[in-house]
Amino acid sequence: MNCEYCGKDAVYRCSVCGKLLCIEHMKLRTVCFSSLKKIALEYTIYRATLNSEREEILEFVRLFWGEQEQLTFDRKFMVAELPAYVAESENTMIGFISFAEVKDDIIVVVLGVLPSYQSSGVGRNLIGKVEDEAKKMMKKRLLVSASNDDLPALAFYQSLGFQIYDVKPNVIAEKHGEILDGICGLPVRDELRLQKILL
Repeated sequence: MNCEYCGKDAVYRCSVCGKLLCIEHMKLRTVCFSSLKKIALEYTIYRATLNSEREEILEFVRLFWGEQEQLTFDRKFMVAELPAYVAESENTMIGFISFAEVKDDIIVVVLGVLPSYQSSGVGRNLIGKVEDEAKKMMKKRLLVSASNDDLPALAFYQSLGFQIYDVKPNVIAEKHGEILDGICGLPVRDELRLQKILL
């Protein structure tokens, strides 16, 4: 799936017209509720167990983040080696979530939904699966992080009850050895850590 404007990999979908967008061509703005388009979609969510599912997860990781290894909460994770849930529609993977157990917490390492399927509840339901599992395991918190430029992700997680509780300045810039251009040209520097208390 490519950006409608430049052909780069798309990671977001316009909530008004539905065009697929890369981070350079998306813009943040205020939109009224009636302009938001909800997608009616039939899909299933299941636990990833097969090598073929892991290969598809790796392709998602390449599309969204460009690298298999993710640094979050001062830990490095190989995404395809983590426990994961997959969302599938018409025999096609449309999203996934990978997570890790750390002491009393579960860390959501990555969550990705293909742009064409965003605004259909897939991300919310993937988070719900991990949250249910964390509660069964008697974990105290569900943790997730986002880069300082990723305002859509920050809004999404906060709408699900997460709260920002810590900021790690320059962690992302140091990882990449430079300050990258992020969403809407915002500089990507910091890791914002969010938590959802479960107990």
